[in-house]
Amino acid sequence: MKQFLAACLAASFLAAPAFAQDTEFKPAILFDLGGKFDKSFNEGAYNGAQRYKDETGTEYREFEITNEAQREQALRRFARDGASPIISVGFAQAAALEAVAKEYPDTQFAIIDAVVDAPNVRSILFKEEEGSYLVGILAAMKSETGKVGFVGGMDIPLIRKFLCGYKGGVKSVSEDIEVLENMTGTTGAAWNDPVRGGELTRSQISQGADVIFHAAGGTGIGVLQAAADAGKFGIGVDSNQNMLFPGHVLTSMVKKVDNAVYDTFEDAKNGEWSAGVVNLGLAEDGVTYAMDENNADLVTDEMKTAAEDAKAKIVSGEIEVHDYSTDSNCPY
Repeated sequence: MKQFLAACLAASFLAAPAFAQDTEFKPAILFDLGGKFDKSFNEGAYNGAQRYKDETGTEYREFEITNEAQREQALRRFARDGASPIISVGFAQAAALEAVAKEYPDTQFAIIDAVVDAPNVRSILFKEEEGSYLVGILAAMKSETGKVGFVGGMDIPLIRKFLCGYKGGVKSVSEDIEVLENMTGTTGAAWNDPVRGGELTRSQISQGADVIFHAAGGTGIGVLQAAADAGKFGIGVDSNQNMLFPGHVLTSMVKKVDNAVYDTFEDAKNGEWSAGVVNLGLAEDGVTYAMDENNADLVTDEMKTAAEDAKAKIVSGEIEVHDYSTDSNCPY
């Protein structure tokens, strides 16, 4: 993963030298709403930071925000206290990071799922549509009703990237399969409402959906729970969630946020940190679908072959999965 990340940076900044390490290595990470144990996106970032600590003995500072105003306050406090690099987890931290990065130009920052154009910020993006395409194939092949579902968190372009890629994978199996879709809300609260997630899932199940993919942070726990309770299948997101409801989580679309955090810490420690935009997809091993003992009996060899074939074609460029964020449109 680290080699791929370095290659991506080199491609974007061919002439840019590594960012000068003028500050002591004191890493910090700021989690977004939902908390570091959301079993999803934040927890993936936490796992990367914790793995770095376990392997190197390096302590890191952390903070879990509980309201919007705390983003900028926490970033400024970290920077003022000499932390570097500081990783902001989540697109919603972009405005706060842009402001603080200007105030502390010698501090190394990184943000996941957003772009902040500044000479001291590394912006880490993922090609969620590619991983979602693969789990869409698995969902379509698993479905017995010809209907599958999607429950998103906050209704934003990022989450519609997941939805659009998922639709693409489903429709590649059969144009006749219907994709039911709901978004949980339009504010940050949409990431941490498992009760509402369960309600939306039960509604989709009542309409015939028998496999439901969520991209909803902590809200998704309610999605997976409701699917399991009804004897249907859920699909997890960001972290491997197969173990949450064994036998009822078909797979998980994993974003390797843990590796991105680990590599950012490692680069800063070794004086190899650099700013710029990094895009991590299937070719860079930035996204994948999860297979383990919890879902081994759910995914047939035929399903895995179909997913792996599509993965190879995406990596080679034979299949181009549409990125919703480029034109706010989904052609599938």
